[in-house]
Amino acid sequence: MEIGKKLKETTSLSPPLLPAARKALVVPLLLLLLIVSVAPPTASDGVRYDYRAYTECKSHPEPALYNGGILRWANKVTDFRKEDDGNYSPAFVLYNMSAATVYSFSCWVKIDGTSTAHVKAKILTLANAASQCLGTALVRNDCWSFLKGGFTLNSASETSVLYFQTASPNASTISIRSASLQPFSPEEWNQHREDRIQLNRKRFVNVHVADSNGNRLVGAKVTVHQITRDFPFGSAISRTILGNKPYQEWFNKRFNAAVFENELKWYATEPYPGKEDYTVADQLLQFVQANDAVVRGHNIFWEDPKYTPAWVKNLTGSQLHAAVSGRIESLLSRYKGDFVHWDVSNEMLHFDFYENRLGSNATVEFFNTAKRADPLATLFLNDFNVIEVCDDLSSSADSYVSRLRQLADGGVTFEGIGLEGHFSKPNIPYVRAVLDKLGTLRLPIWLTEIDISSSFDPKTQAAYLEEVLREGFAHPSVDGIMLWTAMDANASCYQMCLTNQNFSNLPAGDVVDKLLGEWQSKETLGTTNDRGSFNFSAFLGEYKLSVTYHNLTAEGTFSLAHSDDTKHINIRLAPLP
Repeated sequence: MEIGKKLKETTSLSPPLLPAARKALVVPLLLLLLIVSVAPPTASDGVRYDYRAYTECKSHPEPALYNGGILRWANKVTDFRKEDDGNYSPAFVLYNMSAATVYSFSCWVKIDGTSTAHVKAKILTLANAASQCLGTALVRNDCWSFLKGGFTLNSASETSVLYFQTASPNASTISIRSASLQPFSPEEWNQHREDRIQLNRKRFVNVHVADSNGNRLVGAKVTVHQITRDFPFGSAISRTILGNKPYQEWFNKRFNAAVFENELKWYATEPYPGKEDYTVADQLLQFVQANDAVVRGHNIFWEDPKYTPAWVKNLTGSQLHAAVSGRIESLLSRYKGDFVHWDVSNEMLHFDFYENRLGSNATVEFFNTAKRADPLATLFLNDFNVIEVCDDLSSSADSYVSRLRQLADGGVTFEGIGLEGHFSKPNIPYVRAVLDKLGTLRLPIWLTEIDISSSFDPKTQAAYLEEVLREGFAHPSVDGIMLWTAMDANASCYQMCLTNQNFSNLPAGDVVDKLLGEWQSKETLGTTNDRGSFNFSAFLGEYKLSVTYHNLTAEGTFSLAHSDDTKHINIRLAPLP
C-alpha cells in the first residue's frame, strides 16, 4: 500500500512526511529533535486522575490539567503533516513511550477559517508508522473548545509524534493551548477506580449497640447481609428465556436489570399495519417483574431505515405522522409505569429516517409525546461508537452534546444518555475521557449494550470485557450497565455469550461472576469496639442486620443510599423471649 510505504519512511522524518514548500524549514528541526532525545519522567509521582472536562466553548482556555504533564518536556513542532491527514498541525515529539503506561491527554483547540470542524488528536509511532486517534473535539473559530482523550500503546515506542488533524479543507490553522499528557501506571489507574468505587458505590456505616438502658455494649456480635444491590447491572434477554428454567435461574442469580433485545421494537410488535402483537413482550415483562428487576424500554423508534417496518417505509406525510403517533400511544399506554427508561430515537446520531420524512421537528414531537404518555419514565437518546471509537465523528462526545442542545432548543427536556458500547479492542483512557465530558451535563448515563467483538478468542474477549466493566462501574457519571448478551434459540448471541447452551460459564461469564462478587457486600461480621460501635464500608443497597450480646438480640433492615456522610445506626438490644 503506497501510503503505508511512505509512512514507514518517517522513522527519520524524511521528505515524504512534509510538503515540498516547507521541507527546508522543518526537516532540520525535526532531525535535531530525534538526535537530542530528552527523556521525560514516566511515572505520575502519585498524581490523582483529574475528572474535569468542559463542553462549553470559552473565550479563553483554562489552565492545563496536571500542569501539562510530560508535555512540559516535549519538543513542540509548529508545522507537521502526514500526507494522508490534510492540514498542517502543531505537534509534540515524544520519546521512550511505554506500552504498559496509560496516557491521559487534554488540550484546548481553536481553528481559523471555517466556523466549525472536528479536530482529532492522534499519536503516531514512527518505528512502525502506526497512527491511532486518541481524542476528538468539535471546534469553532471564535472560541476555545476542550479536547480530552487518552491512549495506550500496543508496543513501546522510542519516538512518537502527537499531532492534530481536521478533515475540513477550510480550516487553515489549528491552534492548541494548555496541552497536557499525563502518564499513569496500570496500578495507579486501577487505584483511581477503587478510590472512585469507595466514593460513589460504597458508604461507611457505624453501628452503635446499647442495652435497653442506653449503655453501650462492648463485644456485641454484628452480622450484616446484603439483600439487594443498588447499582443496576443486567443483560438483554429475548423470547428464548421464556419457559427455559435453567436460563431463568442463571439470569436471576446474577442480574437486577433487563432489556428486551428485539421484542419491543416496532417491527416486532406491529409487523403489519394495525396488526399489533405484544404477547412475547408481555411475557418477558412478567418474568422480569416477578424477579424484582428493573427493565429498560428499547426502543420506541429506530432511525436506521434497515430496521424500520417495511410497511412504514411506504408511508409519507399525514399517513406516516398518524402511524408514529399511533406507535407511541399504543406502546406507552400499554406499558405506562412498567419501564424505567425508554430509548425514544435509537441511533439518531447516525440515521435520520423520521426527520428526513417528517421534518427536523419530528424528534422533538416524539420526546414530548412520550413524556406526556409516560411521565414517570426517563427518556433516552441511545447510540453507538460514542465510547467505542474515536474516529466516528457522527457520534463523538461533542456531536452527542450538540444534538442534545439542538433538541433542547426545540423544547425537549433531556433526561438520559445511552451509550451502547459494542467494542472491538477498547481504548480505556478514551472511554474515561468521554464519560468525563458527557458527565458535565449532569444527566444519567447508562452503558446500554455492552459486548466485545466475536473476532477475538473467548479469553481475550473476557479480558476486554473486564476492563470495560471496571471502568464503567467506577466512573462517577455512570448510573447503570447492561450487557448485550441475550442468547437465541441456537445458543448464539449478537457478539458475545456469557454461557454455553448448558448455561455453564464461558470466560466472559466468569468475568461477570467475579465482578459481581467484588461489587457486593455479601456478609460482614464483627464485634463492637470499646465504644460499643462497629464500623465498616459496604456497597449501596438494602441490608439485613443482626446483633447479639449474651441473651440480648436485635434484628432489622437498613438501606444504604449514596451520601458523603457516614451512615449511623443505633441498636437497642432486648432480652431473648
